Amino acid sequence: MARRYSAQVKSRVVLEVLESDRSPAEIAREYDIHPNTVRNWANKFKSNAEQVFNQDQAIKELKQEKRELEQLLGKKDREVALLKNFLE
Repeated sequence: MARRYSAQVKSRVVLEVLESDRSPAEIAREYDIHPNTVRNWANKFKSNAEQVFNQDQAIKELKQEKRELEQLLGKKDREVALLKNFLE
């Protein structure tokens, strides 16, 4: 069965690979992790690194969408109340 590692362990190992002069295989031995696993983590990190900097923009877009949806919900609530008044 494959071992599972926390995000904290993965990030610690990957940062060590990136900041250290040691090879991924050496670091893998230190942590008792297969070297291919460490290389895969490092490659995944490198290929997704730009997302860290894009999160701010994504958060802004989601907040704007939330505001728009809240406004739409408020408008619909007013319409429902108005229609209820017509039916009474």
